[in-house]
Amino acid sequence: MRRNAPAIDGSPDQLAAVTLGQFLAALPADVKMVHDAGNGQAPLRWVEPSELEDPTPYLLDGEFVLTAGLPFRDEGGSGTARADEYVRRLVAAGVAALGFGLQPYFDAVPDHVVSACRQHGLTLVQVPSSIPFAALGMEFSKLLESGNAQVFRQLAETNRHLMRAVLSARPEHELLAALIQRVPAWAVLVGADGRVRARAGAAVGLSRLQPLLKRLLTGSGPRVETETLEAPGPAMVVGHPLRSTRDATLGGLVLGTDKPLTPAQNNVVSSVVGLLELLVRQRTSGSLAPSQLATALLLHPGSLSGSNGRELASLQELLAQSVSGNRPGPVRVVQGVRAEASATAAPDGPVRELLQWRRLFDTKMVELTDYGFVAVTRLPVDESLLAEVEQLGWRLVVGEPTGLPGLAAAYRRASALRPRVAIAQRSLREDELTWSVTGLLGGDAGALLAARLLAPVLELDAERRASQLRVLRSWLAAHGSWDATAKDLGLHRNSVRRQINGVAELLGLDLGQAQARAELWIALQYVEDAAPDSSAEETAPLADAAQRPQVR
Repeated sequence: MRRNAPAIDGSPDQLAAVTLGQFLAALPADVKMVHDAGNGQAPLRWVEPSELEDPTPYLLDGEFVLTAGLPFRDEGGSGTARADEYVRRLVAAGVAALGFGLQPYFDAVPDHVVSACRQHGLTLVQVPSSIPFAALGMEFSKLLESGNAQVFRQLAETNRHLMRAVLSARPEHELLAALIQRVPAWAVLVGADGRVRARAGAAVGLSRLQPLLKRLLTGSGPRVETETLEAPGPAMVVGHPLRSTRDATLGGLVLGTDKPLTPAQNNVVSSVVGLLELLVRQRTSGSLAPSQLATALLLHPGSLSGSNGRELASLQELLAQSVSGNRPGPVRVVQGVRAEASATAAPDGPVRELLQWRRLFDTKMVELTDYGFVAVTRLPVDESLLAEVEQLGWRLVVGEPTGLPGLAAAYRRASALRPRVAIAQRSLREDELTWSVTGLLGGDAGALLAARLLAPVLELDAERRASQLRVLRSWLAAHGSWDATAKDLGLHRNSVRRQINGVAELLGLDLGQAQARAELWIALQYVEDAAPDSSAEETAPLADAAQRPQVR
């Protein structure tokens, strides 16, 4: 190892390495190559001017050294030896190239400097006096910045691709497929039992990986296991453990490649390892509470009765963990219905949809249903959350807070309100409802009921329609009393009887039945011109009462 090389893992500090060849190609044509040592692909770390006789204590591996020739001024006849020693030290320090600036000391690169560079294999470049050293440093900085910007753009696109893979129906397989598209490697994902869960690329047989897998799955702590496989071709194999939050090994990702990965490629690998860790944690430790809760309720359905306080308290703790809470507390049932405007939108995969609702409502208790979804959440579902869900094309029934024993009843109430949300295309909060028939039915559903039930009356001309609705409303409000209705409307009781019988025949209803009268009363609440009007005059009598069915 060169004595002044930094103690790093062998990769450059920067994300993108500018090579010597790229740097020289970007320089003005006046900068001439005096000796090419054939290292144009070598990464260039920095451009450093120095007039010290021995600058190596201050240099990093892979630098481009610039000098105006002050160390080579031969005042005692030892210029050749001095140049040889100078160049030898630069090569030993890992310097990529030497730039020799003309003026003020030399009009051309001294021959003994050229000879030393040829002898020791150091690239030598002549820099004219018209180009300051600072300009070379600025050119290198621009190249480095441009290269890093490109790498960052590529990393951003890669991360977007990886996130789409995580939200797919087969996230582990899709992640490995995305990985080998960006990293020249094959990949194998194994579980804690050593069995293959997913693979991508031309991976070697599992039997050849057993020594590495044994170390990978039995070790602990942050680590990377490596091994070199020979036939049918040399390959470097690297194993990354997938660890739980308590350092249990949940599986491993094994990569095989023929050459070391670049820093950018290692960054992609690190991202994939992190995402795979999240997936495997979600599948194991992240799902412990919901699975325990489901198992307990399936095997002991009577545990919600509250007869065993300790057992109920344990279930409430599991529910709190399942909805990302720290302690037991009230929860809500939320049902989602897709809005009509977005009903034809392309459906997401079930995994992606589940993860979306779990993220938004901060809960693991989510079920996809034929109408949409249902979630149990501890969140109050405030206006900002409601707006976010509605922007995605959904309408919600938001239930009232309840405890674990009341969840089933809360679900039934939400289910009863869901048709109203589907018809009105507006979200609904249970705690904002008026608990009456009209309050639960809602304006849209009520108007639909009135239009269907009272259609024959509503189709009459305006004057007759208003008269019959006014009489019907007054008679129903008086519980079918002829006298009370007559007094309310200022009509004769026989006239009231004739009009009510006429309405019954027109609607095809038996108004002697309580259900028919109740349905008509509810429907009338949604007809504007059904309100009583004391100034209205009685319309022309209907046909003879003897020809009409009588309401007793």
